Amino acid sequence: MDIDIQYLLFLQQLRMMLGGHLDEIFNGISKFATDFLPFLPYIIYWGVHRKWGYRLISIYIIGCVVNGLIKLTVCAYRPWIRSNLVKPAGDSRAAATGYSFPSGHSTEATAIYGTTAVWQRSTRRGLSVFCVIMIFLTGFSRNFLGVHTPQDVFVGIVSASLVIFLVLWVEQKIGNNAKAYDWLTLTGILAVIISVIYITTKSYPLDYVDGKLLVDPLVMMNDTFKSLGCFTGFLIASWLERRRWHYEVPVGAANLPLMTGLGVLILMAWRNIFSAAIFVHFFGRNLGHFIGWVIFSLIGILLWPILITKVCREEKNKKRLNAQP
Repeated sequence: MDIDIQYLLFLQQLRMMLGGHLDEIFNGISKFATDFLPFLPYIIYWGVHRKWGYRLISIYIIGCVVNGLIKLTVCAYRPWIRSNLVKPAGDSRAAATGYSFPSGHSTEATAIYGTTAVWQRSTRRGLSVFCVIMIFLTGFSRNFLGVHTPQDVFVGIVSASLVIFLVLWVEQKIGNNAKAYDWLTLTGILAVIISVIYITTKSYPLDYVDGKLLVDPLVMMNDTFKSLGCFTGFLIASWLERRRWHYEVPVGAANLPLMTGLGVLILMAWRNIFSAAIFVHFFGRNLGHFIGWVIFSLIGILLWPILITKVCREEKNKKRLNAQP
């Protein structure tokens, strides 16, 4: 038996000895990284700090794209497929989508917690340390719950860390060069096209058990199509915002907290309900997810900031008129 599976079985035995009392704690840490944490960058982008919010969004999306491409290249089966002795805790198995290597939860947690740690390392050192701790707790939770091997978690953390470094390094090199950003946008679009061709034409393992396909590659592509759609929408929205709208956080506007909270609810509803209900129904799973997530990014990067600006500007004009004698 492979040593990584032995490690998961050790943690599984520990879970049983503890009576499952820690299962929900680690499950909550794990779910928070993918169910709620991805909306933090938009809160920061809309209502706190435009530049760092944009960095968080770009690093998160690129990290997810890289994670998906690695998964579909390696095609590593989940631990419970490799060994029927592995029994994931609770409903964690249902939330474990795609192939196993590398861990998507670890990638997403590192992208957001890690970028926040870099952002706050000088001004709020305690928060920065907390974010680093959360990266490793999220990664360990994937092992503890029995849905990822140690190498899955390790590569997820390392790959996202490299994305953080590269994005911040490229941004520093480019500075305010608008033409360079346009070239990056074009490069990103070409990368999406190449990625779609790659994942839809490459070969995948087709292993059968009792005449039933063990893992369906088409299902495994879902998350990567979401990420590529999100990245495409991000590239389009960023270019339009950079060329036309130039969003700035309306600091001090009374309606800003309300608009930010409402925007998060809209993005949550779009991601969890409307995107799949509308586009997957009409265009199929992969193309539907791609289109739905293009629109997700357009809302988050372009449309909602435009609405925030309009509402807060009207609020400011109304106050000025009321202040006139």
